[in-house]
Amino acid sequence: MIGFINLNKPKGITSHDCVYRVRKLTKTKRVGHGGTLDPAASGVLSIALGGATRLLNYLPDTKKYRALIQFGLVTSTDDLEGEIIAQRPANKLTLEIIEPHLNQFKGLIQQIPPAYSAISVGGERLYQKARRGEIFTVPERQVSIHDLNILDWQEGDYPQLSLEITCGSGTYIRSIARDLGESLNTGATLAGLVRLESGGFNLSESISLEELSRKIELGEFSLISPEVALKHLSKIELSPELAKDFCIGRKIELKETPPTERVLVYSNDNFLGMGTIEDLQLLPKIVLFSHT
Repeated sequence: MIGFINLNKPKGITSHDCVYRVRKLTKTKRVGHGGTLDPAASGVLSIALGGATRLLNYLPDTKKYRALIQFGLVTSTDDLEGEIIAQRPANKLTLEIIEPHLNQFKGLIQQIPPAYSAISVGGERLYQKARRGEIFTVPERQVSIHDLNILDWQEGDYPQLSLEITCGSGTYIRSIARDLGESLNTGATLAGLVRLESGGFNLSESISLEELSRKIELGEFSLISPEVALKHLSKIELSPELAKDFCIGRKIELKETPPTERVLVYSNDNFLGMGTIEDLQLLPKIVLFSHT
């Protein structure tokens, strides 16, 4: 089995839990996921099976979320899963006050991830340090926010703002909620999160674990092929002779440079793997299928 699943992760389980369940359902040992989703979040989770796990890093890195931000609360985890650190009604807050503050979250920005996150520092996850009560500095990182749109606004003592956020890989929506609350001097936390797009997959075409189980039982399940998942990359067609060289790791001399630095490699319309382009040379990067 080599390919992908556009999984709709439910709330209440981890991304690793999803991998475990897919492994059991498909009876496939080699299963991985791209773009971790917090247990409290739901939505698109890219799952790869077999050799496709080596291609996860080459899926499109743009992600889209629907986020619900609640004002007047500050928590230890920057979402409702954590301990409440501060609580103060923010009933004077209006959408007109908030809107100018959203501009700081557009484009390339510096962001401090939540203390309770899966980022590894010194070989250990930050959430492990946080759970032990350690005092540590979370490293700042640059992330890209492509678009940010207001969807809904609910007034009240603890008002809620719904946003649609399109961003690059590595962006923490919990941090946006936290930082927006700090900017407004009201405090805020993430009250809900749904990932609408990830890895080139979208929520409307995703499949639940229950539906996956049913399709497998009925013999109706099929994987998304690597060629479909990586359709944003250019293609190169090799002759049978050059295909043999590619499959054993030899560099291939090219006459012209394709549009993208990373390319999908074919021979006789058969997908072989992925390569990179350097100085008019095709370098084998990932060989998934041998040329016969």
